[in-house]
Amino acid sequence: MRTRLAIKTHALLERFFPERRLFLRSETDTRFIRLRPETQAVAFVGASAVIGWSIVATAILLMDSIGAGSYREQAVREQITYQQRLNALSEERDRRAAEAVAAQERFNAALRQISLMQSELLDSETRRNELENGIDVIQATLRDTMKQRSDVETRLAALETRIEGGDTAVASAATGSDSTLNLLSAALARTAEERDRVVADARQALIRASEMEAEIEQMEDANDRIFRQLEEAMTVSVKPLDRMFEKAGMDPDRILNQVRKGYSGQGGPLTPLSFSTMGQDVAPEDTARANRILNQMDRLNLYRIAAQKAPFASPLKDPFRFTSGFGRRWGRLHAGTDFAAPHGTPIYSTADGVVTFAGWQSGYGRLVKIQHEFGIETRYAHNSKLYVKVGQRVSRGDRIAAMGNTGRSTGTHLHYEVRVGGQPVNPMIYIKAANDVF
Repeated sequence: MRTRLAIKTHALLERFFPERRLFLRSETDTRFIRLRPETQAVAFVGASAVIGWSIVATAILLMDSIGAGSYREQAVREQITYQQRLNALSEERDRRAAEAVAAQERFNAALRQISLMQSELLDSETRRNELENGIDVIQATLRDTMKQRSDVETRLAALETRIEGGDTAVASAATGSDSTLNLLSAALARTAEERDRVVADARQALIRASEMEAEIEQMEDANDRIFRQLEEAMTVSVKPLDRMFEKAGMDPDRILNQVRKGYSGQGGPLTPLSFSTMGQDVAPEDTARANRILNQMDRLNLYRIAAQKAPFASPLKDPFRFTSGFGRRWGRLHAGTDFAAPHGTPIYSTADGVVTFAGWQSGYGRLVKIQHEFGIETRYAHNSKLYVKVGQRVSRGDRIAAMGNTGRSTGTHLHYEVRVGGQPVNPMIYIKAANDVF
C-alpha cells in the first residue's frame, strides 16, 4: 500500500514537475544531471517559502517604519503641546507670584495701619478715662460746695430771724461780728463763682466726652474694616498654600508642626494679645479676632519656611524643552523627568538642603544628591560640571551644576528626580502644585 501511495504521489508530481535533464558538455565528454519530480517539488517549495518570507518581512518592516514615523510625529506634537502648556503654567506662576507679592505689601500696609489705629484707640481710651475721673472729682467737689453753701444760708437765715425777733444778745453779737458776716458773704460769693465755674467746666467735659465717644466709635469702625481686610488678606494668602501642600501629597498640619519644632522660640506670634486701658477691658471679640489674625500670620510664616524646604521650584530658570516624563519606558521605570537645554545651562537647587553626593555614579554620570526636610531627596544627573561638594548646605535657587551629557544619555539634558523615603515620585507633582502659588 505504501508503494502504491508513492507511485500515485510520483505520478502527481510528474504532471506538474516532469523529469528534466541538465546536460553538461565538455571537450571530451557529455554528462547530464537528472532532476526528478520530487527534487523539483522540494526546490519549488523552498524557493516559494523564501520568497514568501521575504515579502512578509518587507511588509512588516514597511508597516513598522510607517508606524514609527507616525509615532515620532505624534510624540513631537505632544512635546510641543506640553512645552506650550509648561510655558503657560510658568507665566501663570509668575503672575500669581506678583499677585502674592502685592497681597503681602497690602497686608503689611494694613498691619501698619491697624497698629497706628490701635495706638490712637488706646490713647483715646486713656484720655476718656482721665476726663471721666476728672468729671467725677468735679462733681464730688460741686456737691460738697453746694452742701456747704446750703448750710451757711440756713445759719444766716436763722440769725436774721433771731435779730428781727429782738434778741439783743444776737443783735449785739451781730453788731460786733459785722466783719465776720462780711467775710462770710465774700466766701459765699467766691463759692458761688467757683460753683458756676465748676458747672461750666463739667458741661465742657461732658461735651468733650461725647465728642471722644464719637471718635472712638469711628476708630472702632475703622478697626473693624481693617480687621476684615486683614482676614481677607490672610485667607487669600493661606488657602493656596494649603492646596499646594495637599496636591503634593503632604499633610499641611503635620508639615507645619514639624517646622514649628525647629522654630520654637516663645513670645512670638503665638503669644495671645492682651490690652490694658486704665483698667478698662477691650472687647473680647476684638482680642479674639486679633489673635486669629496673628495665628494665621504664624501659619503663613511657617508655610513660607516649609515651602523653602520642599522642592516646589523648577531646577531650570532658562528656557528648556520637556523630553521625557516620569513612568514606565521600554519596560523599565524612568524615575525622573528630563529637561533639554543648551550645554552648560545652569541648574539650581529646588529647595533648601544638604548635599549628600557630588560626583560620578554609573548611568547617572556626574550626579548631585541633596537631602531636604520631610524625608525628601532630589537628584540632578548627566551634568557637565558640579559647583557643590558633599556636606555643603544649599538654599533654594542656588546654582549647583551645569547641564551636560555624561553617563547613560542620548543628548544634553537634565535628569531630575524627587524621592520621598527613598522611593521615586513624579517631580511634576511638586512643580505643578506650586504653579497656583509661586
